[in-house]
Amino acid sequence: MDQTVAPPPETLEALFQLLAERAGTMPRRLRQCADFIVANPDRVAVSTVAELAAAADVQPSALMRFCQELGFPGFSAMQRLFRDEYARKWPDYSTRLQNLRSAGESRPEVLLAEFVEAGRASLEKLMTTVDPTTLDRAVDTLAAASVLHLVGYRRSYPIASYLAYAFEKMAVPCVLHSGVGQLATGHAVRPGDAVLAISFAPYSTETVAFVAAARAAGTPVVAITDSLSGELQRHEVTPLLVSEVDVGAFRALSATFALAIALAVAVGARRDAG
Repeated sequence: MDQTVAPPPETLEALFQLLAERAGTMPRRLRQCADFIVANPDRVAVSTVAELAAAADVQPSALMRFCQELGFPGFSAMQRLFRDEYARKWPDYSTRLQNLRSAGESRPEVLLAEFVEAGRASLEKLMTTVDPTTLDRAVDTLAAASVLHLVGYRRSYPIASYLAYAFEKMAVPCVLHSGVGQLATGHAVRPGDAVLAISFAPYSTETVAFVAAARAAGTPVVAITDSLSGELQRHEVTPLLVSEVDVGAFRALSATFALAIALAVAVGARRDAG
């Protein structure tokens, strides 16, 4: 491969074009990286270096060298192009409804069956995405906190508000941060508290900012999220991973609610046990 490194591509289309041009001159391992990335762009958006290297059957060092050969300073710089595209794949709600109608899936009974099946599949996946050791550590963190700060905006807000209800019924001190009036409420977090944040791709900027401030102050954060390489994980949170199967780009919260109630009850029980 030419050792002169040009500026990195600024769009995913430009990246794919560059790969097509260089495919014939790449060493075997780098070509292997290129082939896998082109065939699995969504996995690039949501995977860590180690996860992606294992899936492509190469060493992480080969994947890092691949990124540098294309002009990127590291994997995260290249991954940003894929994340931007990943976020754009979720259309607005009018487009989603139009897609359902054109697919002949807008009848209520059909939609009900589709969402029931999506919920079932999501719940089954939950048993493989949540690591038991990480879940136990998350319960320890939350049970030991003086006050729990619940943060979830937009689609995640129903989960945060439900957790507030569950914790209130179990006499667990908590604060629900709603963002009403665009009021900054992060200053309410005190030493000895913990944050429970909920956010999924594309991640809420308000939630990410709240988590970043909390971690900068040394406050532990447990995150219900969808990727080990997402925005929240950059701040060294304790991640509880959940993946919801969508219906026509509409994502329900079946598995997320199941995880939330299990987490709340476990925290309440552990506090009662001292």
